[in-house]
Amino acid sequence: MKKNEVAGILEEIGILLEIKEDNPFKSRAYINGARIVLNLEEDLETLVSENRLTAISGIGQALSGKITEYVRTGKLQYYEELKASIPAGLMEMLRVPGLGPKKVRILYEKLGITNLRSLEYACKENRLVELPGFGVKTQEKVLAGIEYLKTFQGQYYYAEALGLAWTALEPLRQHPGVTEASLAGSIRRAKEVVGDIDLVAAAENTAEITGFFSELPQVREVVSCGETMTSVLLDSGIRADLRVVKPREYPYALHHFTGSKEHNTALRRLAKEKGLKINEYGLFSGEELIPCHTEKELYAALGLNYIPPELRENTGEIEAAQHGPLPELLKVGDIKGIFHLHTTYSDGSNSIAEMVEEALRYGYEYIGISDHSQTAAYAGGLKAADIRRQHEEIRRLREVYPKIAICFGIESDIRFDGALDYPDDLLADFDFVIASVHSQFRMTEEDMTKRIVKAMSHPAVTMLGHATGRILLAREGYPVNIEVILKTALEHGVIMELNASPARLDLDWRHLKKAKEMGVLISINPDAHRIEEINDINYGIAVARKGWLAKEDVFNCYPVNWVSEYLAKKQRNARN
Repeated sequence: MKKNEVAGILEEIGILLEIKEDNPFKSRAYINGARIVLNLEEDLETLVSENRLTAISGIGQALSGKITEYVRTGKLQYYEELKASIPAGLMEMLRVPGLGPKKVRILYEKLGITNLRSLEYACKENRLVELPGFGVKTQEKVLAGIEYLKTFQGQYYYAEALGLAWTALEPLRQHPGVTEASLAGSIRRAKEVVGDIDLVAAAENTAEITGFFSELPQVREVVSCGETMTSVLLDSGIRADLRVVKPREYPYALHHFTGSKEHNTALRRLAKEKGLKINEYGLFSGEELIPCHTEKELYAALGLNYIPPELRENTGEIEAAQHGPLPELLKVGDIKGIFHLHTTYSDGSNSIAEMVEEALRYGYEYIGISDHSQTAAYAGGLKAADIRRQHEEIRRLREVYPKIAICFGIESDIRFDGALDYPDDLLADFDFVIASVHSQFRMTEEDMTKRIVKAMSHPAVTMLGHATGRILLAREGYPVNIEVILKTALEHGVIMELNASPARLDLDWRHLKKAKEMGVLISINPDAHRIEEINDINYGIAVARKGWLAKEDVFNCYPVNWVSEYLAKKQRNARN
């Protein structure tokens, strides 16, 4: 048995004990023991078999017993029990430069952070700034360390993968030998989590293009390179696969490699019923190719209206396309304004004025400021005096910026019993209220649903924020009956938020389609904590499209007068 294997386990025990804030002498004994084992000159198994471990300086009876148990059985019960007593992700967090056991313990105890992705999200919401031993610079270093570590992981937020994919696609589009090139795969379908990048290009000289792609400066490693396909690892760590086909094959290949597998299988079945065959090389009647110059023509040849890539998940899109055009999906230009923006009043990085000016640069007609409420003390939640001060500032800024409506709101925590965070008279002063669950996630589905339903039933609640509380790649959503929540939204006129933060994208696209069918309005909100995150609205739009949403389904696609009247009516109800 290798010494470094045993030493690694002893060191990990020491670190785990330090995270648990156990006896520091005990923790140090295991870490010292790891160093001693690693530097042994004699064979470890011989020392164990001859019971001579305790003769070595620094190894007492307790440590000797643990080492002996592991060497003889290949397991150590104490180690397994210790590992099981804390979240596994805490050890992963120690890989971040500058994070030691003490800081990891603080992050876990104070903020409930249990893995890298939840740590990343906390950094982006400025949660670490006020923690003892942290601060702005430490938070920046932690975030930079996470970015470095992510290059060696296998899953990416849609937003991350999309940005990386475009840097790989643009050189292809500029190559004179390429007639067409596109994103494909799960990125083109706007899946919320992406494992790799798929690209499809058309060229007469396919080998020239695969060779060109393999030599791009952002390629770290060439996994394989052939005449029509190359697979590479980019500097970011993500894998990118390129298929290069002849121009006449391009629409068929683009469709095939966009997927999804389930959509393609259903389409092949439909083609077979019509006596046709479809694959990445073409649509065939017998051996004869049915010429299609675009995907739209391909679908038409199968008797279908065009199905946008985002809908290709075999969730009813083929049946719908047989009976008429699919809905005209939401576009970026349809968004008229944004809600759910945090400022320096709570945990945001920018002032209200800076957020307003950025919204004006986007051409928005209205903006909704909604800092955290008082229960969210970890996020600098607003006390009554802060609310009055913020309200007065917004009144002044309305005069300074007459071309945009500045709405005064709050993101109110939903307390454990379903109550909101302020008395009714104070809640009635806001132009809008977003009610959100931020704590006490470990409830049964029935209790969590009742908690949220009670909050949504309050007349002041305008929107329900991030309905399931999930953090992608970090935390599963809490158990909740979404169908009941949607029925409650319809009953009480509550708008459901599609939180556009790349780490949330919540409400899930699968639930958006149901909300649309029921007539529940959706608001696509960036949940921005800095001006740069206003751009996250684009990821929300992509997911909204995946959820079949058109502009009439989205609250913030309506013009400012309509929105103002909607909010005013809700506010009047809250006051009565």
